[in-house]
Amino acid sequence: MDVLTVGETMVMVTPEAGGRLTTESRFLLRPGGAESNVAALLARLGHKAAWASALGADPLGDLILGDLERHGVDVSLVRRDAGRPTAVYFKDPTPHGTRVYYYRAGSAAAAITPADVEAWTAHSPRLVHVSGITAALSEQARDATRALVRRPGLVSFDVNHRAQLWSGDAPEVLLGLAQDSDIVFVGRDEAETLWGTADAESVRALIDRPRYLVVKDAAIEAVSFTPSGVHRVPSTKVTVVDAVGAGDAFAAGWLSGFLDDRDETTRLRLGHYAAARVLESPSDFADLPPAGEIEVG
Repeated sequence: MDVLTVGETMVMVTPEAGGRLTTESRFLLRPGGAESNVAALLARLGHKAAWASALGADPLGDLILGDLERHGVDVSLVRRDAGRPTAVYFKDPTPHGTRVYYYRAGSAAAAITPADVEAWTAHSPRLVHVSGITAALSEQARDATRALVRRPGLVSFDVNHRAQLWSGDAPEVLLGLAQDSDIVFVGRDEAETLWGTADAESVRALIDRPRYLVVKDAAIEAVSFTPSGVHRVPSTKVTVVDAVGAGDAFAAGWLSGFLDDRDETTRLRLGHYAAARVLESPSDFADLPPAGEIEVG
């Protein structure tokens, strides 16, 4: 196993052809979750990727597992919970951006525990990837996230701040999780919201313990702080159809380059390539070719 990702995946309900939520809408059902997006994209890029979580023992959970398996993701570690449901969210595309409505309280994934983490990581993946979303689901899910980032072995953490999930302690909790990780992804704008940092360098001054810190500045650039120095690569210019999932795609592209021991500039370019493909798509997924076939020079 190259990568194990851990976190909640919900069923995403979205109108066909980018329409609004109305009584006349026709809908598509798709898995939607940051960590499973990363696993699916890494599998498309040619890596052995697994996703671990808890799902309800319901048809929505079956839908998620079936879709991820079709993308080549190993879902054998997923726990089914007969007493809790699989969560759902609705996307409502508008001319001013996509609004998202979550129905996830009391979900199966909110009951993830440190004991789950111990069982999942016993399979010794090369790298574990998790995001700050999991830490916001419940106290026990927060404990499980802390157990993940503090485990022996390589850990990748995407800050992925979702303000509507937090009650006020996000800055402290997310900073602690980032500092305990080996690889950290964070948006420049979300870092400013959380901690008042103004630029990539001030983010690095704050999050100073990880070996790798990647600061994404939307359509401008990505900046990485690594043992070999500071690296900057401009973002790919694209016509944006839907921005949801682009950060997950960037993480998958960068991690693919990391797993293949590519140089840092190539890692950043792979991140931009994957993010651009998702930005051009109406969903938060894109059908990427194997990493070896991608020209990013």
